Amino acid sequence: MGIPAQQKLLGKKILITAGGTREKIDPVRYITNNSSGKMGIALANASAKMGADVTLVSTFAVEGNFKNIITDTAKDMEKVVKANLFEQDCVIMAAAVSDYRVKNYSEQKIKKGENEGLTLELVKNPDILMEISAMTTPHPNPLPKGEGDCDLCKPIIVGFCAESENLLENAKTKIKNKGCDYIVANDISRKDIGFNSDENEVYIIDKNLNINHIEKDSKENIAFKILENIFE
Repeated sequence: MGIPAQQKLLGKKILITAGGTREKIDPVRYITNNSSGKMGIALANASAKMGADVTLVSTFAVEGNFKNIITDTAKDMEKVVKANLFEQDCVIMAAAVSDYRVKNYSEQKIKKGENEGLTLELVKNPDILMEISAMTTPHPNPLPKGEGDCDLCKPIIVGFCAESENLLENAKTKIKNKGCDYIVANDISRKDIGFNSDENEVYIIDKNLNINHIEKDSKENIAFKILENIFE
């Protein structure tokens, strides 16, 4: 008798990132983005329900049937993901990681004074998805039938792509540039899905540019469908 569908990921270890990173300007101010973390949390809950041993690396505390590691900045998240990378069967980078950070963090609160403006110099953050993809052996596509992973080339690396235009074209470019196994793309220009919404609609693209469209649904149901697609 096979493993029940609801325990399809029994024995798998999955690390998922969630939320928008925060890049500090001074002790009271920071740069961030619009990510609510809901998609990453839905993936963590779905993975746990399917039997996986889950680590959620999030930018705020989340309660659930999984280990939760809280990070703040992109560099903090990078350290945690890399430290846990090779213990995993799959890493899903659902967090919205800030592309830039402030070059010169001020240890003291910046005073407004009489200045009419404030100029911040930004520097690039590490590209966590690209770096961890380069650290792992690429997977064959499709994955070995009935296995969901292969012992010689793990973990599976999954990225997310939030775009406001040319969704599929940008997602295809991203998976080529990043070197990951899958990209999950969603359209953030739509108000009914994506950021801060409880619903989503995504395209799952593998590195051979095969596309699987998952129609609009709750993020909870989308999460199960993403996992089923990756581990089919």
